[in-house]
Amino acid sequence: MTLTAGTIQRLRVAREVSPFGYFLTDEEHDVILHYTELTREIHIEEELDVFLFFDTEDRLASTMKRPMLTLNEVGLVKVADHTRYGYFLEIGIGRQLLLPKFELPDFEPLYPEVGDSVYVKMVHDKYGRLMAKLATEEDLAPLVFHAPTTWMNTWQDAIVYRALKMGTFFVIQGGLLGFGAIGLLHQSQRPTALRIGERVRVRISHVREDGRVNVTLAERKEVGMDQDAEKLFKLIKERSNGAMPYSDETPADVVKQRFNTSKSSFKRAMGRLMKAGLIVQEGSWTKLTESGEAASIEDAMHMLSMMPSQPKRPDAAQAPRGKAGQSGAARKPFASDRGQQGERGNRGAKPGDRQHREGARTGSGSGTGAKSSFGQQRSASRPSPSTNRPAWSDQNKPKSDR
Repeated sequence: MTLTAGTIQRLRVAREVSPFGYFLTDEEHDVILHYTELTREIHIEEELDVFLFFDTEDRLASTMKRPMLTLNEVGLVKVADHTRYGYFLEIGIGRQLLLPKFELPDFEPLYPEVGDSVYVKMVHDKYGRLMAKLATEEDLAPLVFHAPTTWMNTWQDAIVYRALKMGTFFVIQGGLLGFGAIGLLHQSQRPTALRIGERVRVRISHVREDGRVNVTLAERKEVGMDQDAEKLFKLIKERSNGAMPYSDETPADVVKQRFNTSKSSFKRAMGRLMKAGLIVQEGSWTKLTESGEAASIEDAMHMLSMMPSQPKRPDAAQAPRGKAGQSGAARKPFASDRGQQGERGNRGAKPGDRQHREGARTGSGSGTGAKSSFGQQRSASRPSPSTNRPAWSDQNKPKSDR
């Protein structure tokens, strides 16, 4: 048997050595069990299940306490302290596990804070000592479950386990369902950097076929629109001149920095306030109207709540006729289209054009009578190509030979 740090093994109590503790054996190697690591009274020759670790002097030792995770196991553990070497994690045995700094992202604002809980895997360093590494998607995949479709548009607790430039990855807390589900917040939906181990509330915006989810930190558009409108109205009301130097003309990056929202959300909120008659825009400025100056924030929100979130869509029977394929649009018969196109083509044709000669050949007269006849004939039935235009071989002959 090999005594390996990070594992739980059954060993026999061989002898007691005061004032240190007991020595346990696998019949080949001995390991110390300090008095401080006892959880109950023990006896010589008794067999114990103990967790193996390295003590402060880098000697292999054992404990009867049960750790939160063992070697190559993934778990959620709390950050207890940090030093210039990294972060110390509480694993439940009185000894803390080091998460080295080289395991963390290069961007320091993404580092966890004391009190955060992080997903890690217990591994050995190159010297065989125990350490933690941040859990990867590959580590978590066997443990997480497929998110149920009932999560759609619900708010869930989530913990950041990985932060990349393209987006932030979460484990959505499963509650009674188990370990959790993997979620992604795209960088375009991320208002600020989220650190490893940060716990946030996210809304499930899409449940994918593979059981993972896309999340957002924003409310649904209908709800978020009035919330953004309330923030803007409150901001303008609090300004002494009842105006602010921002409008629909404000660049998106300025809106993002000043209001922590997207340009599209900003414009929707401004549109709601203008539709309610509370504000008006003048160039790059937005100011309160007389109604806006007279209204309190509560009155303004009541006005917005009485307004529909979206314009009413017209009924199918009243929908305007438009392009083919749109609601209310009537598609013209193919033959009629071709007839009208041919008629328009003949009207603009010159007497020497082949199009004019072909149109005249299909009509019963000349001049306007021939043009009208061409349109009617083409609308009624599509003539055979052999009777309306010369054969392909004739078209390629010189004019003198036709």
